[in-house]
Amino acid sequence: MKLSDVLIKPILSEKANKQAEKMNRYSFVVDKKANKLEIKKAVESFYGVQVEDVNTIVVPSKAKARYTKAGFIVGRKPSKKKAIVTVAEGETIDLYGSTI
Repeated sequence: MKLSDVLIKPILSEKANKQAEKMNRYSFVVDKKANKLEIKKAVESFYGVQVEDVNTIVVPSKAKARYTKAGFIVGRKPSKKKAIVTVAEGETIDLYGSTI
């Protein structure tokens, strides 16, 4: 698997921001087939940081339903894989792209 296909997008939520500030942990949505070694290599090459630890989570799919004019619509949201990456002390990843 190519390294550019491993990382899909960073997770930008309140919980993820708090972990990034306090514990140097960053969350990403990754490809379901990617393993921890591939995730580590991808983060190190794209962001130029030293990765200490990688934890992965497979989030199961969810059933979604809503009521519209056309009637009751039922579907599913796809499952996804998340990776929580711990970087070395003193290093940060700039996910917002601020150039200050």
